[in-house]
Amino acid sequence: MEFEAIAQSLVNAGRFLASQGWAPATSGNYSARLADGSVAITVSGRDKGQLIPNDIMVVTLAGEPLGSGQRSSAETLLHTSLYQAYPEVGAVLHTHSINCVSLSRWLLSQGQTTLLLTNYELLKAFPGITTHDGEVAIPIVDNSQDMVALSETVLTRLQAVPAPGYIIAGHGLYSWGATVPQARMATEALEVLVSCALQAILLDRTFA
Repeated sequence: MEFEAIAQSLVNAGRFLASQGWAPATSGNYSARLADGSVAITVSGRDKGQLIPNDIMVVTLAGEPLGSGQRSSAETLLHTSLYQAYPEVGAVLHTHSINCVSLSRWLLSQGQTTLLLTNYELLKAFPGITTHDGEVAIPIVDNSQDMVALSETVLTRLQAVPAPGYIIAGHGLYSWGATVPQARMATEALEVLVSCALQAILLDRTFA
């Protein structure tokens, strides 16, 4: 029953994220830790706006499928590496929004490898933040098709800059929480905050 409940929770999250335009053309992938240490994760190539429980499979912490005959995303290691490094992480969601993709590419082209978010009321959506003038630093990393190297880079950056998520430049956002609903809230908050940061940059450049 645990898998069925988790699978439905991932389906619900995926449909919501897709409804916001954050999962175009079957992009994105979602996962959650199971009690036995394995991971429930979306099957590769599924339309995230039309997910059903059968679109969720199970892999080991090494990313190996457990008897489903299905294939998970090539980015599975980016999920499982977080579960191995952080026992408190219970769910990971990955989106491909226009604003995250665009802003991350621009920031990296300017030599900025971190997006600093501060003075936003929505920061209180993240654990431990109780005021708008707190700060959240979101690491931005170069894109790569080498998932081993990319996951190692991400973990190194997160050790230096603890954060509720990170952005792969030109690719998209990874964010997480203790449960799927908490990960969904963190993802929604970060997507909105990234949009606010992008709008602020555009307004500054327009009226400078």
